[in-house]
Amino acid sequence: MDLKSILHKLKNDETDMETAESLIRSMGYVPVTDIAKVDIFRKHRTGIMEAILAEGKEPADVVEIAKAQVTATGRVLITRLGAGHREMLALSFRPDELEWDLHSTAAVVHNGTPAPRTGGVVGIITAGTADIDAAEEARMVASEMGCDTIAIYDVGVAGFHRLIGEMHKLQEKKPDSIVVAAGREGTLPTVVSGLVDVPVIGLPVSTGYGAGAKGEAALLSMLQSCSVLSVVNIDAGFVAGSFAARIANKVAEARNMEKNIRG
Repeated sequence: MDLKSILHKLKNDETDMETAESLIRSMGYVPVTDIAKVDIFRKHRTGIMEAILAEGKEPADVVEIAKAQVTATGRVLITRLGAGHREMLALSFRPDELEWDLHSTAAVVHNGTPAPRTGGVVGIITAGTADIDAAEEARMVASEMGCDTIAIYDVGVAGFHRLIGEMHKLQEKKPDSIVVAAGREGTLPTVVSGLVDVPVIGLPVSTGYGAGAKGEAALLSMLQSCSVLSVVNIDAGFVAGSFAARIANKVAEARNMEKNIRG
């Protein structure tokens, strides 16, 4: 139950003050035995949802945390899944309770509660196929935060004509912000930012080898971009998706307000 529902019940005398206070206080976080404290009120406080980082956690613990959050909020995104995590999730939840990303490195567990829709649109672009996992994490975050997404993958500057051939998708969907994931030398976000009129978030990916490997060259290249863009940390798909979604949601909110004013 969210804050508006509690206040609505209180206003309509469907609950008393003490119960409402107890419910609101419980919205702060939900403890999961002694392993975690799920911040279920984060989305209402900051606009960014709580998610589970599977990396570094035991598969059984990930399942327990997921169950607690689904009970409290209806949905939960889990990122950085390993093989053991994926197997445990598949054993613990029904197929219709799971949504996987393209390579199953991230997943959403839900009880049938739909993700909100805000009207925001986020574009997700990758330079190479190897950048898809980080990009898919960003895409799922943006989707869970209420945005429609448009994905354009494997259009790096080694074959620039591939991007030009896909630009019509951006013109049709009109994204409010765009995440561009790239490894190696990390050039693509600079190029995209020079072609579009919406904010671009550079997502450096830990691909590449030799000097500047593990995403370091991509990160530095994006930070030195002569086109204006924001840059997140290496492989930080969750951060990139959250930032892009917050921009898109604010734009959608303003768009809806303008529509209402015009009648």
